[in-house]
Amino acid sequence: MGLTLLSLSGLALLLAYAVIVQRCLSTWNAMAEWEVPEGYQSHTFVTVLVPARNEASRIGPLLDSLSRQSYPHNQFEVIVIDDYSSDGTASRVEAYPLPNLRLLCLEEYLAPGEAVLSYKKKALEVGVQQARGTLLLTTDADCEAPPHWVATHVAFHEATGAWLTAAPVLFHRRQGLLQHFQSLDLIGMMAVTGAGIHSRFMYMANGANLAFTKAVFNAVGGYAGNEQHASGDDVFLIQKVAARAPEKVAFLKSREATVQTLPLYGLKRFVNQRLRWGTKNKSYQDWRIAVVLGLVFLLCWFTLAALLAFPLFGIYGLGLALFLFLGKGLVDYIFLSAATSFFERPWLLRRFWLMEGLHVVYMAFIGLLSLIVKRYEWKGRQVR
Repeated sequence: MGLTLLSLSGLALLLAYAVIVQRCLSTWNAMAEWEVPEGYQSHTFVTVLVPARNEASRIGPLLDSLSRQSYPHNQFEVIVIDDYSSDGTASRVEAYPLPNLRLLCLEEYLAPGEAVLSYKKKALEVGVQQARGTLLLTTDADCEAPPHWVATHVAFHEATGAWLTAAPVLFHRRQGLLQHFQSLDLIGMMAVTGAGIHSRFMYMANGANLAFTKAVFNAVGGYAGNEQHASGDDVFLIQKVAARAPEKVAFLKSREATVQTLPLYGLKRFVNQRLRWGTKNKSYQDWRIAVVLGLVFLLCWFTLAALLAFPLFGIYGLGLALFLFLGKGLVDYIFLSAATSFFERPWLLRRFWLMEGLHVVYMAFIGLLSLIVKRYEWKGRQVR
């Protein structure tokens, strides 16, 4: 009876998972890569916002990439908001020879002793307040932007009238197994994000590559109501805008607009990052994200449960675990083949079945920890 119930539940979860992933795959494949129209002339002044905390050793490549932008430098500015760095980040920014670069220090905008639960959101709010641009782009201090990043975002915004645009973020300079896993995981997340937004099924985003108008940020109240979460500035904002006008939210499927960032080195830092992402999941206003995440979480746990029940159910439990694992893996492989092909990174599918096994364990245990852990360390701070 127990094995029958476990089998039927697992098969139902696998079928639901396959249907959702297939829908994402169809939508992603139907989306054409967006290109800047020939002869395009810009009309928008842009502000690039970069919150930074202790990024002195990593912010140089980002500033280099922003100095090489094809977009006219007199039509955009870069604002770095230093978040109480103790490693010389502010000095590095001040010394950088980029005429359209400004440095803001967050401590100058907070009252003495003011309690802040999310410094990054506060840093971005300060940046928005000081921005001269009508279109704002956000990225992270450890990223690098391609030469046509700003121009592609602006052209897309002007052509579509989007109030908020999410765009791809990928890892580069991977080395070991953990970085390979992160790279494949993120590329899948980008395709799911794009398909979810394009189909208006669910709204996610990555703050390392996000564009929105200053007007809509102010209209929806910025991050008001979500200050208690250390992260989630990107997802909470896109969900606010989508709730007001879903047709004004878009995904920019373009390699010219794809930002690259560094994967994390060290298991502890990786776990802390994913806990930071996961602990806010239950606060999302979009129930569809919670349903999808819950579905993946349960499917992974059912797969592990069938495997762990081997002493109880014998070869039948092992067979069920193998069936669920292979079924999920086949669905994932087909989807990830499309994503890695578009981003020209097919080598990420090497050692796929090892990556798939890690993904099952990762989704099960990080999902569980995110429900239990309330506090964790991030960039030298204890946050929740």
